Amino acid sequence: MKRYVAIDIGGTAIKYGLADAQGKFAVKKNRPTLAREEGGEGIVRKVIEIVRQYQAEEPVAGVAIDTAGIVNPVTGDIVFAGEQSFPGYSGVRLGTLVQEACAVPCAVENDVNAAALGEYWQGAAKGAGSAFMMTVGTGIGGCFILDGKAWHGAGFSAGEAGFMRLHGQPQIFEEAASTRAMIVEAAASHNVSPAELTGEQVFAWALAGDVDAVIAIEHMVDNLAEGIANIYCLLNPEVFVLGGGIMAQQDYLRPRIEQRLEALVVPAMRDATRLEFAQLGNDAGMTGALYSLLTRATI
Repeated sequence: MKRYVAIDIGGTAIKYGLADAQGKFAVKKNRPTLAREEGGEGIVRKVIEIVRQYQAEEPVAGVAIDTAGIVNPVTGDIVFAGEQSFPGYSGVRLGTLVQEACAVPCAVENDVNAAALGEYWQGAAKGAGSAFMMTVGTGIGGCFILDGKAWHGAGFSAGEAGFMRLHGQPQIFEEAASTRAMIVEAAASHNVSPAELTGEQVFAWALAGDVDAVIAIEHMVDNLAEGIANIYCLLNPEVFVLGGGIMAQQDYLRPRIEQRLEALVVPAMRDATRLEFAQLGNDAGMTGALYSLLTRATI
């Protein structure tokens, strides 16, 4: 049975594991990214170390990577990554460096695109002809899947929903509709620092009847639904998947989002689209990166 190394590169941690061609993980681990301290070179070094550790134990058929930043999925290059969070990462030829160092095929994909591919392959959008996944966290990302392939765009930045503009809002979409936006509003109303507050706490307050917490969530939902409605009308996907840690609050959020969408989107543009919440959790990126590797080459 062929085994593949799957690696998820985030700002805080690098998650990785060994999986088979069906996306089943035999083992999963993680280590600190230390991106700010060690830069792009440090990330490359860690990835190569991870792959070689597995290669020392058994044959590895390929390496599947998903990472923060804009990625050229053809070459595996990091087109752009924010210098503050990932210094020296922009321009790194990650796929080529790993492939040359480890002598196995390597595929690299943007983390949100990979999560969407993972949900298409194994999760909430399984088997759909078209799907759009939106991840809601500190920021907001997105990816459109058509016939099992991610739509990357001319500059590999398609789906960057967080940079959309909302009607009547001076901010970009993610500044008004992200988990971060909700936390900032709730923190102000409770006279605490946003750094001291989590999304889980805001929902706990709301469920306990805290009016200010309820209002903060409602504002987030209003703005979020407006962005979702725009994508419904533009792409008319078969499935719309909502991901990100905040979407664990599905029971609270689903009826409120659906209610807004009924008011914002006419039935002809809404009824054929199924709203789903992500199912794969932290494994979505690695699963989708593996899918990307397996579908682009015979390995």
